[in-house]
Amino acid sequence: MTFSSFRLMQYHQKIDRELRAEIARRWPNAFRIQKLKRLKLAIKDRLQGRADGSFGRPIRFSKI
Repeated sequence: MTFSSFRLMQYHQKIDRELRAEIARRWPNAFRIQKLKRLKLAIKDRLQGRADGSFGRPIRFSKI
């Protein structure tokens, strides 16, 4: 795992904690919840892209 992937995972966890806290409030702010969900999804997509880019590449053999 690279340092940047680790930092993205930490940021994803932080946003998840903020999202849970916002939902648990007595009067949650719907716009903040929507923003946090979008940020969380964007980070998840970046992490998935990194995983696909480093491990999901098909092996191509050159023609001789």
